[in-house]
Amino acid sequence: MTKILIPYYSSYGHVFQLAKAVEEGASRVEGAEVRLVKIPEFKEVKEAMSAQEAYVEAQKAQNSIQEATHDDLVWADGIVWGFPTRYGNMPAQAKQFLDSAGGLWANGSLEGRVTSVFTSTGSIHGGQETTILTSLVPLLHFGLIYVGLPYGENQEQLTTDGIGGSPYGVSTVAGPDGSNGLDERELTMAKRLGERVANVAAKLSNE
Repeated sequence: MTKILIPYYSSYGHVFQLAKAVEEGASRVEGAEVRLVKIPEFKEVKEAMSAQEAYVEAQKAQNSIQEATHDDLVWADGIVWGFPTRYGNMPAQAKQFLDSAGGLWANGSLEGRVTSVFTSTGSIHGGQETTILTSLVPLLHFGLIYVGLPYGENQEQLTTDGIGGSPYGVSTVAGPDGSNGLDERELTMAKRLGERVANVAAKLSNE
């Protein structure tokens, strides 16, 4: 049994949709057990955003998803993180979750596990690549082994169209006002990423 964890944070639902696609892809691998969990929201953010209908509706759609815990991280053989960009980096909610896992870092509890990242930005130049690359730094400190999204398996990246996706990981372009829906090519790549991480994790856990 290969255990895949997908901890994500989603304000308006785009990352949540990608997370479900990653979950579907990981579930394709025989013997994979997949757990989808959401990184807790800050109380202050929830209060501040409560007047935004799009945010409120997106949060309601995620009500059935359990909140992520550090025990979930220890449980997993592979961890696929999902979150939107905040100024080219991971959001504070995700950073807080990692920062508070110092005990796992000190004990080397996550060393040798497989990991990857998917993200969402408001524009093509709003952090499609930097968010994943900067997020890689703390993940390496935890000893995680990063898995990217190779061109050979994802020809969708070879385009001039305004969609997400890079060799660093899956992404989507939500639009400046968050009104863009996900492109089917982005969802396809997300499924492949889930499957790829599950396959790599299975091989490493069987060594």
